Amino acid sequence: MKKYLNRALLIITVLSLSLSLPGQQNKTSASDTSTSAKSRHSLYSMAGTGYNMVYMGTSLSQDKPYYSASLVYGFNSELFLSVSGFHLAAYDPFFSFSTYSLSYSHAFSSWFDISAGISGYQVNKILSDTLFTNFVYGDISLGFDWKILYTKISAGELFSGSNGTYFQLRNSRYFMTSELGRKKAWFSFDPYVNMLFGTLTETKDGSLVVSPPFGKGGSGGGSSSETTSRFSLMELDFGLPVSFNIGKFTLDAEPGYVFPLYSDPSGPDISGFVFTLGLIFRIF
Repeated sequence: MKKYLNRALLIITVLSLSLSLPGQQNKTSASDTSTSAKSRHSLYSMAGTGYNMVYMGTSLSQDKPYYSASLVYGFNSELFLSVSGFHLAAYDPFFSFSTYSLSYSHAFSSWFDISAGISGYQVNKILSDTLFTNFVYGDISLGFDWKILYTKISAGELFSGSNGTYFQLRNSRYFMTSELGRKKAWFSFDPYVNMLFGTLTETKDGSLVVSPPFGKGGSGGGSSSETTSRFSLMELDFGLPVSFNIGKFTLDAEPGYVFPLYSDPSGPDISGFVFTLGLIFRIF
């Protein structure tokens, strides 16, 4: 349970937008045991890049690369506070938006844990009309370890000009190699399948679109006389996070595929390959 719990805790941003910080907490080597015993505090820095940033049904990066830098403080491997900055190659400002996140998780037994988090997203004022407006997202999750499978059930609320409710069901299978070499390097894998539920809008021609409440002033998907809305499955996500861990460094790569059940009228087709790559360093 500990390895699942710590991976969930070390999240810089929310859901499919984020790059995770696995690494040091998933497995503790002999050299790290004495360090963790002395202090409950930890501090991580991270630099990352990726392709096709998809968040809550919207392609924020417009099917182009993006870059990020983050700083994460942890207490007792349960409480984490992070700040991140993002640059989207599709837009001119160097800092496209920033995020501020607080998360907490606790394992009640070897098979059950609970976690909660809240994140604020602040966009560059220049991009407020083209990217999204500032918003806050909070969620609570229940984790169940079935030994051969780890299931995470999450419910969240997005607060902006208008609100939006989301539900996620994620199944994953974490495993790792034995330590390699004198420096005790090791690999970890966490393949998953994720189902995202939210509000879809059906237009007059029968097509399904998604209009996130944070997008472009928080406008909806159309007038009530021309559209109808319903809460249903929005998309399926498949991913294979792979981490290489050595000392205080973790190199984290995650190829994935997004299969939406809707179209995005305000941007490119988000269906297809996504990829993230991050380098994490544990300062202490």
